[in-house]
Amino acid sequence: MKPPEVDRLAASKAAVAARRARAEVKTQVANGLRSILDVARAAWIDRSSAEAGLRVRELLLSLPKFGPVKVERILASLEISKSRKLGGLGVRQRARFERWFEAEEAESGSETFVRAHEPKLVVLAGPTAVGKGAVSDYIRANYPEVLISVSATTRSPRPGEVDGVNYRFVSDEEFDELESSGEMLETAIVHNAYRYGTPAAPIREALESGRSVLLEIDLQGARAVRKAVPDALLIFLLPPSWEELVRRLTGRGTESAAEQARRLATAKIELEAQDEFDFRVVNSDVAQAAAEVVELMGFSGKNQG
Repeated sequence: MKPPEVDRLAASKAAVAARRARAEVKTQVANGLRSILDVARAAWIDRSSAEAGLRVRELLLSLPKFGPVKVERILASLEISKSRKLGGLGVRQRARFERWFEAEEAESGSETFVRAHEPKLVVLAGPTAVGKGAVSDYIRANYPEVLISVSATTRSPRPGEVDGVNYRFVSDEEFDELESSGEMLETAIVHNAYRYGTPAAPIREALESGRSVLLEIDLQGARAVRKAVPDALLIFLLPPSWEELVRRLTGRGTESAAEQARRLATAKIELEAQDEFDFRVVNSDVAQAAAEVVELMGFSGKNQG
C-alpha cells in the first residue's frame, strides 16, 4: 500500500536531516575535529546515530590521502564490504577496524587525519536535467574558494550560458585541435550528438598551486577521469524522484520531444551507475546540494555570498 502523503513528507524530511547529519560527521573528520575511531565507537554505542548510518567507505574517503584505491585495499584487508555501514559491523570486523586505525594513528600521528584543504580533483556527475549546471553555477557564485573547471563542447549555448564561464563553446574543427594536442583529460560524445571534453592544463596548474578543482561532467567523462586520476573524488548528483527529473527536463524547453525521450532513456541507464561513485548528493534544493558538495570537497560548506 502507498503510504499517506503526510507520512511520505515526514519520511522525506527525516531522510534529509539524517543525510545532513552524516555529512556533518564527515566534515568533522575531514577537518581533523574528530578521529575515525571516535566516530566508529560512537556508531557502535548508538546504532540509531548519524555515525552508525555512515558507510565505512564514505567515512574513510573523507580522510586526507585516502583515495578510492587505498580505501578499497583497506576494506579488503579488513574484510568489510564497501556497502557496509559502521553500525552494521560485526564483532570481529569492529576488532579488526580498531586494531588497524590504532596502529595507523600510532605510526602516522594525528596529521594523517587532518585534511588542511589538500588540493583534490572532484567530479560532479549525474543524469541529464538533474541540475548539475545549476549546482555548479551556485557554487561558482557563492563559494569563491572553489575553482570550477570549464569544459569544451561542440553544442550551442543554452539561454543564459556564457562562453568561457559555463563552457568553452567550440566548433568540431576546434575540438579536433584540442583533442589532437593530447591536452584533454577526457572526451566524450554525449546523447549521440555533441562532443564534450576537459582541458587538462588548467586543472594541473590549479592542483599544483594548491587549489581543489570541481569538474562538472557526464557519466562517460567521470569514468574516464577515474581511470586517469584514480584519487579523484566522484560525486553523483541525484534527483529527489524520477518524476521530478522528468519535470525538470520537459520544463526547460530546450529539447524537442524526440530529444527529451532519448535523454530520459539515457537517464535511466545513468542512474544505475550511481554505485560507481564515492558519494551521492540529492538535488532537492540547489543551495543545499551545493553546500553538501562543497563540504565533501573539504571546505566548510558555509555560503560565502
